[in-house]
Formats: sequence, C-alpha cells, structure tokens
Amino acid sequence: MRSADGKVGAFLNTCRHRGTIVCPFKQGRQKFHVCRYHGWAYDSSGRNISVTEEASGQYPPSFSNQNHDLLPVARLGSYRGFLFASLSADVPQLEEFLGDTRAFLDLIIDQSDSGEVEFVPGASTYTFDANWKLQFENGLDYYHFATTHSSYVDILKKRNATAGPDAGFTGEPEGEQEGQGSFSFDYGHAVNWSIKRTQLYGRPLGMDPARLDAVRQRVGSTRAKWMLRQRNLTIFPNLQVIDILSAQVRTWRPLAPDKTEMVSHCLAPVGESAAARTLRIRNYEDFFNASGLASSDDNVMYEFCQTGYDAATAAPTQGYLRGIADVGRGESAHASELGITPSEWSFGPTSFGGETNFHPGYREWRRLLRHAAGETA
Repeated sequence: MRSADGKVGAFLNTCRHRGTIVCPFKQGRQKFHVCRYHGWAYDSSGRNISVTEEASGQYPPSFSNQNHDLLPVARLGSYRGFLFASLSADVPQLEEFLGDTRAFLDLIIDQSDSGEVEFVPGASTYTFDANWKLQFENGLDYYHFATTHSSYVDILKKRNATAGPDAGFTGEPEGEQEGQGSFSFDYGHAVNWSIKRTQLYGRPLGMDPARLDAVRQRVGSTRAKWMLRQRNLTIFPNLQVIDILSAQVRTWRPLAPDKTEMVSHCLAPVGESAAARTLRIRNYEDFFNASGLASSDDNVMYEFCQTGYDAATAAPTQGYLRGIADVGRGESAHASELGITPSEWSFGPTSFGGETNFHPGYREWRRLLRHAAGETA
C-alpha cells in the first residue's frame, strides 16, 4: 500500500494482536486499516496508531515498548512499475535477480510513449488440480500449441484468410529467417520468442501503422521489430509476462502439491488508441481469459499430466530432451540485437518447440531446495 508521503510498502496481512487479516480487499483506497476482530488500527505506512482500550487492558509494562506495527515483507523492489516482493531476505538485489529479463519487460513498457503500462480493469482468478510447475513449464512450451489449441488455430486460420490487406504485419525485414527460439538466464528465468514474416491478424501494435511508425522512431527499428515478435517471458518462480495477440500477466501460487491458484490480468501500454484497446481485450478474451479457448485447454492438460504422474510404476518422462542436441552457449546473433547475454539459447524452425528452456527453472528449484536443507553444493 502507498503511504501518505507516496512511498509504496508491502506488509504481511495479519494483525499483530491475534493474526486476523487486516485488509480483506485486493484493491481500494483507505487512509487507515482497522482490524475487524478487536479494532487495532494501522495507518497506510503500516504503523500501529491505536490499540483498542489499551489503557484498561492491564498490559504488562513491557507492552508499550513492543513493536505493534504491521510486519513488512523481507524485501521489496520495483522495476518500472512492476513490484517484486520476497518473504526471505536471503535473495539478491532486484536488478541482479532480473538481469537481462529486463529487456523483455522494456519491450512491453516502451510501447507506450509515456513508458507506462496498466492493467485493463478486471482479473481472472481460478484454480487447477495440478502442481504449479506445470504452469511454469507450459508458459515456455511452444511444442504443445498446435495440438492442444487446435480449435484456436483453426479460428486464427479463418481470420487470417479473411483479414485482407489491412491485416497486421510483423515488420520483419526481407530475408529474415523464420523460426522459434529461446533464451535462458540466471535464477531460473527464460523467454520464448518467434519470428514470422507472414501477416498475422490481430496484434494491436501491428494493426496501427501510424503508432508503429512513432514507436519505431522512438525506440529504433531493431527494438520495434522485437516488439512485434511473439514473446513469452517467465520470471522464476511464479510470474509470466506474455506479449502475443494481447499481453497478459500471470501469477500463481501453490495451494497444495496438486492444486494451484492462477491470477491473470490483461496488460496494456498507456495511451494506445481506443481501437487497439478494444482489439487487445477481444484477443485476451479469446485466448487468455479463464473462459477463453487457451487457458481452459491448458488447465485440462495440467490435470491430465497430474493424473498420469500418479502411475507409480511409470518410467521417468522424456519431456525435457527436445532441442538438447544443439543448445547454444555464448554469443547469439539474436541476443546481440537486444544487447543481452543469455546463459543458454536455442533456435530452430517454427515447429521446433525446444524444451531446454525448462532446465534453468528446475536447476534453480533444486538449488533452492538444497540451500534450504543446508547443503552447499
């Protein structure tokens, strides 16, 4: 929450008295927060400003010297309006943690002349009966698209066939090799991206040539080209920022080993035209929304996988090998266009769908588990 002096803070939503939730709302405006159980009150900086009937409470003398303020999270950082919090203080500085993934956040944020993005009002919150890591994998998985989302692919083909000369364009230069690639980074992060020269119906920025020209003049032709490429960014462990026909922010949290809560928002650059915003929302509803064609497909697949994993005699799965014979390390021509240095990279035809970009997240998961267990290697 934001204090009276404009500073943003993040706190554990638990009253210092008996642990009751202090604020039951996800958003709003409120100068003071009063616990609904016994009335302890806090200001917008988390400071306790009232202990109900303290004078008659017969507290011990030491009580007045204790800290009654809301407990802040261990670490809080911000990158261009994206807030990141950690319950552990044993984490790197945010700039180090994000590393070169910032380049892909910038590709969304800088589509706005003001350098600002916003959530379209509303959000979808739902659960699926499977482990959270299946969502982590799927956001980096192009291999499943044509099979799992075949109904949506059919719709896209029909739209592209009738889109006409005003259909959005990819902005790829003549001779650019089509394909699908990925970059992997430290701390388990990864991004998938694709290059297509053919016209694609429906991308808001590509459907607005005048705005695209203005963006190209402001950020340069190379970054504008990357803004029109499909990009699925995963910031480990539970954030995905996707920019395709619309833009989506996904966060998730495990409720049990076989149950996960997902929260999905439609993300948009501030200042885009009314027509672009309408198109963005329609595309989001089509594909990303909980009632859309893609999310429901994916949720079924997660639950099918979870059920399949229950086969006690099954052999180890073979779903992490695609692309492993040609993993790139070191210099990458595509990465150099963005001035980034991924730890690993891959590139192949549009049907490639490599799976090596899952590996960094699992390496980081293993490292964190071993660290928590006190192991050093």
